[in-house]
Formats: sequence, structure tokens, C-alpha cells
Amino acid sequence: MSDTIYLTGEAKAPSNNPITNQFGLFYVAFEIQPDTHRILDVDCTATLALTRNFIRSLFVDADITDPGRLIERIQRRYHGSSQKALITAVNNAAKKYREVAA
Repeated sequence: MSDTIYLTGEAKAPSNNPITNQFGLFYVAFEIQPDTHRILDVDCTATLALTRNFIRSLFVDADITDPGRLIERIQRRYHGSSQKALITAVNNAAKKYREVAA
């Protein structure tokens, strides 16, 4: 087992979203096992613990190299006001991972 990789994705949240007021941007952070590309842990700048836990449940054990599947999970299951920001942040993180893992 190799060392894990930590990376973040970021996006603008809607201006009326408490995330914007508290953090400025929406961030999602991933810990990834590079041998398998599996997401080991996730956190984000959501203001509610339930939201952070739910977002974590969407991604733990998923493959960071398959952003299409991650986005499908978001669109199917997450209907919070920051859905578009979450999709953008996940795409941003997946792109960073491709650059780092190359």
C-alpha cells in the first residue's frame, strides 16, 4: 500500500448559500489510495454536519478516475442548493488527480 494522496476541488457556491457567506467558495477534499484510485475519505465546506456526512457517503470507496459515475451519484441523490458547485468541485478534483497521478 503506497502513501495516500490528499487533494481538493473547488467551485463557487450560489451567492445566497451559507457556504458562500462562511467560506467564500465550496471546497471538497479527498484522500485517495493511488494504487487503486479509491476514495478513502471525503470532507467539504458544507455548513451542516448532515450534508458533510451525506456527501462523504456518496464518494467513499468510489473511483476518482471515473468522474462521470461520481457526478451521476450527485445528480441522482444530492439535491441540496450547492449541487452544481459540488459537481464542479468534483470535476476539478478529478482533473487535479489525473495531473498528479500521471
